[in-house]
Amino acid sequence: MPERFGYTGFSSRKARRAGRPRLHAGPFLTDRVTDPSPSLSVVVPACNEADNVLPLAREIAAALRGRGLLEILFVDDGSTDGTAEQVRSARREMPEIRLLVHSRRSGQSAAVHSGVQRARGDWIATLDGDGQNDPADFPAMLAALDAARRGGADVRLVMGNRVTRRDTWLRRLSSRVANTVRGGLLGDGTPDTGCGIKLMHRETFLQLPFFDHMHRFLPALYQRQGAKVISVPVGHRPRVRGQSKYGLHNRLWVGIVDLFGVMWLNSRYTPGLEVSEE
Repeated sequence: MPERFGYTGFSSRKARRAGRPRLHAGPFLTDRVTDPSPSLSVVVPACNEADNVLPLAREIAAALRGRGLLEILFVDDGSTDGTAEQVRSARREMPEIRLLVHSRRSGQSAAVHSGVQRARGDWIATLDGDGQNDPADFPAMLAALDAARRGGADVRLVMGNRVTRRDTWLRRLSSRVANTVRGGLLGDGTPDTGCGIKLMHRETFLQLPFFDHMHRFLPALYQRQGAKVISVPVGHRPRVRGQSKYGLHNRLWVGIVDLFGVMWLNSRYTPGLEVSEE
């Protein structure tokens, strides 16, 4: 398979020579590594979403207030509109905010991967930086996760399911087609694999093979690791600031190509191997 299905990060010298993005982070990362680990890390990928940063950060903080130590990681994926400066400004109001900056635009999967790598919580909450996912859905998702795990289920991924889409007809059509094809071929039992709002077990995520567009296949990849995946109904809002980064080409056709790669990965892996030393 292509190299992208085995690539695991951005930090190596070899990766930099290959032209993959480098991460830049402010000194606050060094200052905070000795702090107590947060209960939850929220990762927000953002590309040219300057106008959405502060409203979204405030909504996240409000939705998760009183749920323990929190960190919010904005990953600026090569923005040219001042997104990073808006995150720095928001951090003055909310010190729990962290900023990661890609040296060039690399896509949503790369941004999420960078954020999860640098996050310190055992669990990751993530949502899109465009403001269409509602952070107010996080408490219900956390409650569903807690109930499932208390019941003995090995749930390591909670997916949002946008029961009412607030998108153009083209985006709704392409998502419907993609979800139908993915579900039929992968059998992941997830109605909305492209939903940006989700809860993820960090350690399991970092065990997954990294490749571009992997965020569209997380249910199948988590199930590949032997984990259980559940879906929770969530809201969806119209975009009121900024512009969409996706069209028919990079939402549908590219996803279909990657689908066959995921099918190949799943066919070459059997979870559940246990190793004991005697």
